[in-house]
Amino acid sequence: MTIQAFPKNDLHKIETGTLDVPPRLLLGPGPSNAHPRVLQAIGMRQLSHLDPAFIKIMNETQELLRYTWQTDNELTLAISGTGSAAMETAVANVVTPGDVVLVGVMGYFGERLVEMASRHGADVRIIEKEWGDVFEPGEIYAAVEENQPAVVMLVHAETSTGALQPLEDIGDICREFDCLLLVDCVTSLGAAPLYMDNWKIDIAYSCSQKGLSCPPGASPLTVGSRALEQISKRYVKTDTWYLDLNLLKSYWLGDTRAYHHTMSSNMTYALREGLRLVAEEGVENRWARHREMAELFWAGLADIGLSCHVANPELRIPSLTTVRVPEGVDAKAVAGRLLNEYNIEIAGGFSKLSGQVWRVGLMGYNSRPENIMLLLAAFKEILGR
Repeated sequence: MTIQAFPKNDLHKIETGTLDVPPRLLLGPGPSNAHPRVLQAIGMRQLSHLDPAFIKIMNETQELLRYTWQTDNELTLAISGTGSAAMETAVANVVTPGDVVLVGVMGYFGERLVEMASRHGADVRIIEKEWGDVFEPGEIYAAVEENQPAVVMLVHAETSTGALQPLEDIGDICREFDCLLLVDCVTSLGAAPLYMDNWKIDIAYSCSQKGLSCPPGASPLTVGSRALEQISKRYVKTDTWYLDLNLLKSYWLGDTRAYHHTMSSNMTYALREGLRLVAEEGVENRWARHREMAELFWAGLADIGLSCHVANPELRIPSLTTVRVPEGVDAKAVAGRLLNEYNIEIAGGFSKLSGQVWRVGLMGYNSRPENIMLLLAAFKEILGR
């Protein structure tokens, strides 16, 4: 057989130098800077996804995740992907076509839950709050009583607005009406008080690159017994093979692990190290540190004439603050100057808050006084011009 030779195409062959990454201080809504110990862990030699040594690392990661979530859930794992992959895993596995799903929308990520649930065939019902407000338990109760959903979906820490949704009473409401409670904890895990079991949350997800001080790519998910029972009894298969928890649990649980996909050993090392840091600090101490640093930042903002979008301090996310842009100030220009002149990254608002707020993250390893003082000084200098 003769193989036809074609002219070599060098159009896209480029010569590049050694990788040189600018020393950014990542104080936006995520990612945050990874802890040095996490960066060291991620560079260790690879293991196969079914190597007994790697299974041991997976098991340790699961235990540390249970501690961080404050849960005894057996099915507690890391999804191979960013927080959005964990989000889709949660939604896809608890929604079957035609299910009534009630979504509390108080920002962009509530809207994303609506989009995902709709794509997976749900009959989506929506209750809404202004961007920066949160739901009262009575509002949730009335909506659940009226709509009789199979699943209630809420965002704990709404990254687009800076508002922290209280959850203490919502699980009881869902139990009374025999529906599941799904919660987005992407910006709260490892940074704000979160009691998976005591608050009776049935399924929750997060990410690695915010409060856990890791790069993105291995995203925590935990599934309670009520949700797991429903997932196990689905009358139709989940419409995503890669994120099917009935398949994934055979890889994550039991004495004999079944191949599902090639989990990144290096990302798992990173997540394990980030979770070790949580355990060493103590989860309650970590929550307290994030709150203390947030209050320090809020006081500093007031000192230079800036205010927070969420008026009530008790309803602000301790790891993510939305700062009001003063009248006549170009939000994008200020963020650009912070990046170009100070190597500090923050983010602007988007959708309904576009141009109205800056979003400042003080997450995990970055939640430290020196970062706060540097950012406040940079704000003062730039705004003073």
